[in-house]
Amino acid sequence: MRILVAGGAGFIGSHFTERLLAAHEDVVVLDKLTYAGNEANVPAGAQFARGDAALIEDVEAVGTVDAIVNFAAETHVDRSILGATEFVRTDVLGALVLVQHAHRQGIRLVHVSTDEVYGDLTAPAREDAPLRPSSPYSASKAGGDLQVLAAVRTFGVDACVTRGSNTYGARQYPEKLIPLFVTNALDGEPLPLYGDGRQVRDWLHVEDHCTAIELVLREGAPGGVYNVGADDERENREVAARILKLTGADPALLRHVDDRLGHDRRYALDSSKLHALGWRPQHRFETGLADTVAWYRDNRAWWGPLKSGEYRAYYEQQYAERFNTSRPA
Repeated sequence: MRILVAGGAGFIGSHFTERLLAAHEDVVVLDKLTYAGNEANVPAGAQFARGDAALIEDVEAVGTVDAIVNFAAETHVDRSILGATEFVRTDVLGALVLVQHAHRQGIRLVHVSTDEVYGDLTAPAREDAPLRPSSPYSASKAGGDLQVLAAVRTFGVDACVTRGSNTYGARQYPEKLIPLFVTNALDGEPLPLYGDGRQVRDWLHVEDHCTAIELVLREGAPGGVYNVGADDERENREVAARILKLTGADPALLRHVDDRLGHDRRYALDSSKLHALGWRPQHRFETGLADTVAWYRDNRAWWGPLKSGEYRAYYEQQYAERFNTSRPA
């Protein structure tokens, strides 16, 4: 197949592109290279087209494809709190443009979403759980999901939605919790832990996430929604402690800072629907995190330049005042 990977210069999208190339698929990556997109992430062997998934002319310029997998998104909750407009444009309008294109072309679309659309949870969510997003980011992702599912119902589009839990691994932009804490620890900088640090997340290795998405691409039922969870829940403070140990950094670097607005306490997924297709995660958090820390330790040339310029301005806006009122862990 010739497969369009929208957002394929980002974290999960570039790993997924590698997987398709290993399966000898013909891949074209469409990415507008925002701050978290990096053309160097696009694997050799993939065609690269710089463009915006929310602009139909950019999508059509790619040419004929047999399927679309949509990773194109603004993804960071903290940035969405600072300003949500671009999140709505990319995450909602981009999903709409791509599903309409899939409809016109008569091809399959897999729309990659997040567990955050379910909001704060006391028990693992099934795919039929109500959507109760808490942040501008998760609200925009829920909006994209609903555009895709509405097109399935109204027009019979051959589309699926995946909702993955917190994903980690190599080449993740350093604003997210694990790469932020790892790179700060390696640099001897403070690790800003929100609130009491007892927020619970289910940690999914990027390679496991990609195997699940590929399975849905090939075998998912039209109109199907599939949760992708690792069933590996950890409190953020445990993750931080493991990172300090793996990096050998001073535990005093861990600082409690003022919590994020509207911060969800727990995300958790019931992935039994995907298990029925034969998928199981292959990476446990202990080994996956150790491998991830080793990658960042060995690849400073990749992430070091990212932590200046635009990133540094965002970082100061996000954390400078919080550090002023922080307390030891």
